[in-house]
Amino acid sequence: MDHQSMRPPSSRPARADRISVSPRNRWSRFITVSAALVAASAVALGAPGAAQAEPSIPEIERRLDKDWHKLEPLIEEHNAVRQELATKRRQADALARRLEPLEKRLAESTGLVGALAAEAYKGHNRTAALNAILTRSSPEDLVGQLEILDSLALQQHNEVAEVLDRRDELAAKKAPLDALITDLTATERRLAAERKEIDGEIDRLEKQRRSLYGARGHTRNDGGLRPEPCPVAYSGGVAAKVVTFACAQIGKPYVWASAGPGSYDCSGLMLAAWRKAGVSLPHNARQQRGTTRSVERADLRPGDLVFYYGDLHHVAMYVGGGWVVHAPQAGDSVRMARYDMMPIHSFGRPRT
Repeated sequence: MDHQSMRPPSSRPARADRISVSPRNRWSRFITVSAALVAASAVALGAPGAAQAEPSIPEIERRLDKDWHKLEPLIEEHNAVRQELATKRRQADALARRLEPLEKRLAESTGLVGALAAEAYKGHNRTAALNAILTRSSPEDLVGQLEILDSLALQQHNEVAEVLDRRDELAAKKAPLDALITDLTATERRLAAERKEIDGEIDRLEKQRRSLYGARGHTRNDGGLRPEPCPVAYSGGVAAKVVTFACAQIGKPYVWASAGPGSYDCSGLMLAAWRKAGVSLPHNARQQRGTTRSVERADLRPGDLVFYYGDLHHVAMYVGGGWVVHAPQAGDSVRMARYDMMPIHSFGRPRT
């Protein structure tokens, strides 16, 4: 039989029939088609079940970026507090070293007063001499007796006053140390709690990334870590050593609060690189901005720092040709990127 003859009459409905399809039926068809598309997307994303809609890859990346930009300021704040904590510990140690000789002098002075009291009780030495003087009866002798008595009293008073002064000095030195130790203890507890929160949030982001990208690698950004020669432009002097070091770290993983040698966060990479040139930078992007000299965009040169976002929670190093090297975020590695990859706040040049 001819297959053509088996075809039904034209299945194209009349316009009136098309208009008569109820909105409810059209909505049902839309839901059916959408469900099929969602199921296909879920399978493609490796979801455990195809019945639940999953966000697209661009949407998940947007979520990850949004979460990270909330998290990175907290990490940088942690770096600043941790650095302040280390500074306070050094101050406490220095103060303790200064208190040690005062403790010794206080013990010696207290021992001297105790010895004088013992002498007076036993009637020996100065007390015995005083009693002998007082037995003399002439007016001249009496005047001399009173002068000696006054001298002895003044000497003993000075000795006691010196002990009291040392005691007051010790108390004045010790009081801020005690307060400092209390503050350090509270700061340590807060940092421990914050670290747990940060680690938990990073772990959550990592699980999302692994679920999304699977076997595609530990970096979620496509493309090479070194798309251009690094540094792109050569600069002599101190900056050459700094930039060469930063470029050599490409490929090492991002680890928050790390400043090398095996891993880095954003400000830790800048700290480690400039340390090679003998320049000390704090381990915090905002504080690094505060210690560097401002430069204009047109004056950028390799080794300069590029700061991002209004709250200055990210920093990168300019390596020439419009490129920077930076430690992006957890799950990623030190890499090159275009210098305007994020909203730029300002540019800074470390003081050499």
